Amino acid sequence: MTDRTAVKAALASQRIELPSWAFGNSGTRFKVFAQAGVPRDPFEKIADAAQVHRYTGVAPTVSLHIPWDLVDDYHKLASHAESLGVRIGVINSNTFQDNDYMLGSVTHADPAVRRKAVDHLFACVDVMDATGSPDLKLWFADGTNYPGQDDFRARQDRLAESLSKVYDRLGDGQRMLLEYKLFEPAFYHTDVPDWGTSFAHCVALGEKAKVVVDTGHHAPGTNIEFIVAMLLRAGKLGAFDFNSRFYADDDLMVGSADPFQLFRIMHEVVRGGGLSASSGVNFMLDQCHNIEPKIPAQIRSVMNVQEATAKALLVDWPALSAAQQAGDVLGANAVLMDAYNTDVRPLLVELRQEQGLDPDPMAAYARTDYATKIVNERVGGHQAGWGA
Repeated sequence: MTDRTAVKAALASQRIELPSWAFGNSGTRFKVFAQAGVPRDPFEKIADAAQVHRYTGVAPTVSLHIPWDLVDDYHKLASHAESLGVRIGVINSNTFQDNDYMLGSVTHADPAVRRKAVDHLFACVDVMDATGSPDLKLWFADGTNYPGQDDFRARQDRLAESLSKVYDRLGDGQRMLLEYKLFEPAFYHTDVPDWGTSFAHCVALGEKAKVVVDTGHHAPGTNIEFIVAMLLRAGKLGAFDFNSRFYADDDLMVGSADPFQLFRIMHEVVRGGGLSASSGVNFMLDQCHNIEPKIPAQIRSVMNVQEATAKALLVDWPALSAAQQAGDVLGANAVLMDAYNTDVRPLLVELRQEQGLDPDPMAAYARTDYATKIVNERVGGHQAGWGA
């Protein structure tokens, strides 16, 4: 897709979901760093997310995390979001911050603990019903730290049984998105450690179950773009969590550690049709901003994804295909590198101007008094945080 008009049309239709927790306080394993003006409740988180959408134009939905985003009236929260020009997106569950889950949640040997975890997931589906959210995202910290601690097969059986119960609770138009993670906090084995495990469970469950790929949840050197290609080919890529990492699941800003990897991933997304709305793939930022200001960091992250996508859309497919068919190794690689080395910022400036947006979202936000306003207004009360 080398036609500028077609490229801009594809970029204009792109949607990138924001995580509510990115606007709360977060930190390292050793300290959570508080910032002035941080939201005190989910309503203020959504207000901050709306600022990102206001200046980028491509971030109209906000993921919630339960119980971090617990409110008395989710209908009211959804209405609040709509009044600010955004909507509630994916509902994320939390089965990893309760003492009962020390040895697992949905894979725990005790039926009472598994029942408690499944009941929480049912409650998350209730939130979906109230907010109109289409997706339930599941990530489990379940695993073991020592050989012999528990039975691998038994834990997989318990996982399958628990997932089946939640799957049956889903309504029409609702999906289950199963995330995987290589390690942490379970260091001997993790119950859902890789895309194959997630894929196997999703296939067994049915069409409403899809795999979530998080860019930080892989061993060093893993070819993430190959995983993306395989899941798109199988129709099982449900969502993508964007972030960057240097060593493990650092949750740094997307594109900051390896922008070329992000381009390669988006190349496979475009190749596999994952960018179209009909694919059903949800693209979300999953990041914690520990030392940088929250709202500008989210704006910059959205822009990073846009730039990688624009480059992927500029790949000369006829030339690439011809080189591949001819066995021209260097020629094929050169086609990709030509697209990657293209400065797409002028094209994105042009697109934003056509959409009535400021050509520089970062500068546009910086010129406002919103940051000063929330620092002055959000004094007192308990700041939102990641619950660590």
